[in-house]
Amino acid sequence: MKILFFSDIHGVPSTLAKVLEHADALEVDRLVILGDLLYHGPRNGVPDFYDPKLVSEMLNARKNKILTVRGNCDCEVDQMMLEFPVLSNYAELSADGRRFFLTHGHVYNAANLPPVPDNTVIVHGHTHVPEITGLADGIVIFNPGSISLPKNDHPRTFGLSIDGELSVRLLEDGSIYMQ
Repeated sequence: MKILFFSDIHGVPSTLAKVLEHADALEVDRLVILGDLLYHGPRNGVPDFYDPKLVSEMLNARKNKILTVRGNCDCEVDQMMLEFPVLSNYAELSADGRRFFLTHGHVYNAANLPPVPDNTVIVHGHTHVPEITGLADGIVIFNPGSISLPKNDHPRTFGLSIDGELSVRLLEDGSIYMQ
């Protein structure tokens, strides 16, 4: 199974278009969005080419492939624009013999682990910093970074799981950034 993970769109359609191009080229089975879809948040300032209405239209066109969780910038009015559930604080997904715990990262993260069984991949965004880190008991922290507003001098990135193998890819060309 091919799962494309991305986070922190923050209403920027140009970077969303780019990640969707990669999704099409890779023929992914599922798009997992880890929150902060439409709103830029008060700490970020308004991103270039900010257009949450267009972002909602682009995402709604792919609603049958999308699984998402609520970010700290997502709210009930966003759900009014989106034709798929966006207000769950976490979700779980099983694929390729792996269990994925999906969350935005502002509550559950490496510093505050959720109550999950051994050998779970905890997938979150929020920090805008990509990460793949193994912890005790087979727990893996997987953060795809941000497609729109990367931080700490990281480039724009997204995550990928192909047959259970995790990687973070560059938004620019889809090449492997970390694995």
